[in-house]
Amino acid sequence: MREPIVLTPGPLGTSLATKTAMLSDWGSRDGAFNALTAKVCRQLVAIAGAQATHVCVPLQGSGTFAVEAAVGNLVPRGGKLLVLVNGAYGKRMARIAGAIGRRVAVYEVAEAVRHDPAEVAARLAADPTITHVGIVQCETSTGILNPVAAVARVVAQAGRRLIVDAMSAFGALPLDARDVPYDALIASSNQCLEGVPGVGFVIVRHESLMAAEGNSHSLALDLVDQYRYLRRTGQWRFTPPTHVVAAFASALDQYRDEGGQPARLARYAANCATLCAGLEDLGLRRFLAADFQAPVIVTWHAPDHPEYDFKRFYEAVRARGFLVHPGKLARAETFRVGCIGAIDRTEVRQAVAAIRAALLELGWLSELEIARPPAIRHAAA
Repeated sequence: MREPIVLTPGPLGTSLATKTAMLSDWGSRDGAFNALTAKVCRQLVAIAGAQATHVCVPLQGSGTFAVEAAVGNLVPRGGKLLVLVNGAYGKRMARIAGAIGRRVAVYEVAEAVRHDPAEVAARLAADPTITHVGIVQCETSTGILNPVAAVARVVAQAGRRLIVDAMSAFGALPLDARDVPYDALIASSNQCLEGVPGVGFVIVRHESLMAAEGNSHSLALDLVDQYRYLRRTGQWRFTPPTHVVAAFASALDQYRDEGGQPARLARYAANCATLCAGLEDLGLRRFLAADFQAPVIVTWHAPDHPEYDFKRFYEAVRARGFLVHPGKLARAETFRVGCIGAIDRTEVRQAVAAIRAALLELGWLSELEIARPPAIRHAAA
């Protein structure tokens, strides 16, 4: 029996090589582990195209820890953050800013709508107290891809600073620091780079990081102190997640060997196309317009059946070897299926078959759908 395949945006399915990398113990002050940390940071900055301008500061914890660190360090105590919200993770960034005592403004649109860069420009012009703008590149509560590059241009033209939550996009969706001006990009080990949870990181403009000394609201999340200690000693200030870092290093080597960002995006796009074709053949409807859909996670309207219950659906799919995600929308009954992780179209086709079988078992497919076999249209190779 194989373990369930995780079709979520993180944690996600990892390769055997990544799992195996966690079987060795490491000394957190040992030179070999210090070299591993340095190598991971170099690779991350290179993926971002930011070697000339930015540095990588890793932190223990989930991606949310890194988001709080970026906001708490880069937005000064007298600053103000404009957060662009069209889902749960934009709301979380705004909530973080308020919780740590930063002034915050919110530009919120509906969950299926992208932000208008012209409106961002207008809000910046109307409020000169805004010092920073926060945006989520791919909002994983729906899978919507936001217009980061266009927003970055208007933020730079207004003389303000941009913080990008790229948690579920970094490594697959392009965002090159040489083309897109941002102060900080935040991501984690356990999404498109296919590591395991436990490390967040901030790729931050070096001059902005140095200017942030004294801003931090927290000792543990002080990016300046963490960076300086790493640079001086090669070590993390506090106990690092050694096994997670080792797994991350292995995952990054696999990422390089696969072909880097273009290859990772191509595999995820093929997964997404296969998933969408298969579930649409079952009569299910996507929440987002295709033009806005990132190939990371797809939100689906629940089956139009009066007895639909996500927990029953989840358990029926799980019994067939796949884990899906509940929806995160307040106004619509939905569920989500991830396209990322150490999977390809083979596993996605199997997932579609499992979902079909679960819906048949539960009686939530129409008689027409029961009568016809699933026509899973394969994406082009």
